[in-house]
Amino acid sequence: MSRTYHQPVLSLLAASMISANAFAAAPGNDPAALANIRDAALKSDWAYERLADMTDLIGPRLSGSAGAAAAVTQVADAMRKLGATVTLQPVKVPHWVRGEEKGELVDYRGRPAGVTQRVVLTALGGSSATPAAGLVAPLIVVRSFDELKARGAEVKGRIVLFDVAFDQGMADRGQASQAYRQGSKYRVGGPRMAAEMGAAAVLVRSVGGADFRLPHTGSSGMRDGARIPAAAVSAEDAMLMTRLAARGPLAMRLTLTPQILPDADSFNVIADLPGTDKADEIVIVSGHLDSWDLATGAHDDGTGVASAMAVIETLKKLDYRPRRTIRVIAWANEENGGRGAQAYYEAHKAAVGKQIAAIESDSGAGRPFGLRASVRARDVAQFAPLQAALEPMGAGAFQRADALSTGDLHELEQAGVPSFSPLLDTASYFHYHHSAADTLDKVDPENLRRHVAVMAATTWFLANTDQPLARWFDAAKE
Repeated sequence: MSRTYHQPVLSLLAASMISANAFAAAPGNDPAALANIRDAALKSDWAYERLADMTDLIGPRLSGSAGAAAAVTQVADAMRKLGATVTLQPVKVPHWVRGEEKGELVDYRGRPAGVTQRVVLTALGGSSATPAAGLVAPLIVVRSFDELKARGAEVKGRIVLFDVAFDQGMADRGQASQAYRQGSKYRVGGPRMAAEMGAAAVLVRSVGGADFRLPHTGSSGMRDGARIPAAAVSAEDAMLMTRLAARGPLAMRLTLTPQILPDADSFNVIADLPGTDKADEIVIVSGHLDSWDLATGAHDDGTGVASAMAVIETLKKLDYRPRRTIRVIAWANEENGGRGAQAYYEAHKAAVGKQIAAIESDSGAGRPFGLRASVRARDVAQFAPLQAALEPMGAGAFQRADALSTGDLHELEQAGVPSFSPLLDTASYFHYHHSAADTLDKVDPENLRRHVAVMAATTWFLANTDQPLARWFDAAKE
């Protein structure tokens, strides 16, 4: 489908012909520069090509795996080819390896002789192993933490199933993140609570919106000394077990054989496009490089990394030089530990004031509608030129929040660094999230181009303001 955008004052051709000397003083946040960045991104498939390299050539990238190591090399090489200054920051990451995973309902009221039923499931990150031959135990179904506590006398030695449905209706109405938080609290908190009560194992209904008998993995939140076997089951199998449990006693054979290996060596990939007169001030644009091991992590978070990388590619193509240093970060170990973000914060907390702003994309590649930002209410008006540049492609919305609390920027944000993320259509994001279906074919190239346009224009805008944005805690002093 053809689309028409407002023509920038400077054509892309003209911009590409301007000499480096002409930008001894950066073009700054002139509307023409912002429009040029937008249009250059909308005409480029560079990010999609890098995403294809990552997902098709490497595949899954769980921390500690060969895929994660290959992704570090691939991203670093791509950024060096653009002329960025690349640093590999060492990070020790968890190394959890999935093994055999099998579930089978072996006894229930009304079971015909010789019949058992397979349960579709996948181990949760951090799960411990069952015996190699599996464990057989009675299963109880609960729908809340309060119900688990109320039935505490029944828990010891049993398999506990948390059957809590993902609220797709909320996701369809723009509240996908809230729907995810409501479901994921049982995946993160349920295994620990059940383990403390003596459960033999825990099952959690998958946190996702597409009921195609597809399990969605994720971190269990368990730690050494309090681990039990834990798995996510498909929505259909969770509902089946709930129905069977209502008929009478239910028993299951569960086999999980994951391994927890010694921590592995990994890296944050840091690529800098140096600034001109404010080079010591940093604007971060980022995504996380690791993914779960069931698929290729196209939406979570290959698109975030590829879009962040494409910010530098877009600006280099235009020969635009920012006043502040633009720093692309491909974070290590967001999914099951967050150690990449912790390592970066520890290395920079003494001079965190030089971290001027930070952008993270970690919600897939749905159509962007604008930006989310943790800035002071009085500062929102400053973004009018950026909104005007993004409005022609339908991405001019601006949502302010006191805190975004994104996965890798949390500590920086708590230290006062204003944080940003694209405002995306996430109605279908949790259909694929942490599942075997998170593959390249689910990414719309047009949406990814728009994604890059938002990321690149926002990064440029933040890198060229005359004054840094106020820290969020400064508002309390006014």
